[in-house]
Amino acid sequence: MKELEKFGINMENSKLLDTALTHTSYANEHGVESYERLEFLGDAVLELVSSDYIYKTDKHAEGAMSRKRSLYVCENALYEYSKEINLKDYIKVGNGVKEPNKTVIADVFEAIIGAIYLEKGLSTVEYFFKTLIVPYIESDVDFLMDYKSTLQELVQTEKKSVEYALVKEGGPAHKKYFIVKVMIDGIVYGEGTGKSKKEAEQHAAKEAIKKRA
Repeated sequence: MKELEKFGINMENSKLLDTALTHTSYANEHGVESYERLEFLGDAVLELVSSDYIYKTDKHAEGAMSRKRSLYVCENALYEYSKEINLKDYIKVGNGVKEPNKTVIADVFEAIIGAIYLEKGLSTVEYFFKTLIVPYIESDVDFLMDYKSTLQELVQTEKKSVEYALVKEGGPAHKKYFIVKVMIDGIVYGEGTGKSKKEAEQHAAKEAIKKRA
């Protein structure tokens, strides 16, 4: 996977990586192992790494830290991270499956974590976590809250329109950023920055909701 190489990770064990990318449907058709065992391992490793990071950077009580961790290891979060490495394009599925769904993609992301751990060790997983996932934590992205949908519901009651416009796009290929503004009936209500247009739009919507509150 060239996308992993952008993070300085060169997976030499191609069989291990292939297993991490193999859906059950494909595995059954070809008599090979699926990603599920690696997913089990990756889930535990990701929880350990995220718990360690949050413990060292967050001074809140156990309950608050648990909620914070859940935000960044939930299905929505894993699916978003997977887009950074174009994971969907690499997953092998059987003939009866058109394409992997959101849940499968999130599960395979955990399997990739498991594969990285087995081949490269915990320190490489920690580096991958800090490079790919920590920016989302530092940006306070709430993967369990859809601010765009909330804003849309708020303005619909007033029969107003919501539009998002890309203001700026920059940064190197492996670390791009986007700035988006949100307008309600042509008036700018918020601006957001993110590692993807969707993330920037969520931040802009969150800002607009605050201003309207």
